[in-house]
Amino acid sequence: MKPFSDMLSHFSEATTSEIELLKQNIYVKKFKKGAILQHKGGLNTYLYFVNQGLLRSYSLDLKGKEHIFMFASEGWMITEASDINFPKELVIDALEDTEVEMIDRKIFVELYLPLTLKHNKFNPESLFKRISVMQKRIIMLMSASAIERFEHFIETYPNIIQRVPQKMIASYLGITPEALSKVKGDRAKNK
Repeated sequence: MKPFSDMLSHFSEATTSEIELLKQNIYVKKFKKGAILQHKGGLNTYLYFVNQGLLRSYSLDLKGKEHIFMFASEGWMITEASDINFPKELVIDALEDTEVEMIDRKIFVELYLPLTLKHNKFNPESLFKRISVMQKRIIMLMSASAIERFEHFIETYPNIIQRVPQKMIASYLGITPEALSKVKGDRAKNK
């Protein structure tokens, strides 16, 4: 797995100073399990590329219940997608000891995105792939059965099913832990 900063080398047409300016704004940081990287209501937004470990983002409803939005394991990026000028809606925390490369999202937008466009290296397919995953998840939450949502979870996050507690998987799926146990039992019977 290549670190995010190494991926910048594909800008062969970019000047060394352009690449260096961007690299100077990428920081490697380690977080202990349980550390909160982003608080709800905060104003700073970073883009986190996971080198090692596991992060999640979630919202809290008025009753304090967690609703998991996404997980990010090795090679995944995670950030708040809302407008950078408004308070953040999501909490991002470490589910394991985690090492990330992080960059302020505003700097990322100002430096990285123009560089990709300038050198015709912007890959809209990666953006559309992420949007497609989120769109499928929303549609599934509205219309799919719990077993279908569980199967989709396994396809999307095959390497973390054993790394997170069942209650977090249930939260991601929008079901209770008891319902998840039933889904897993039904799935095992049908195989």
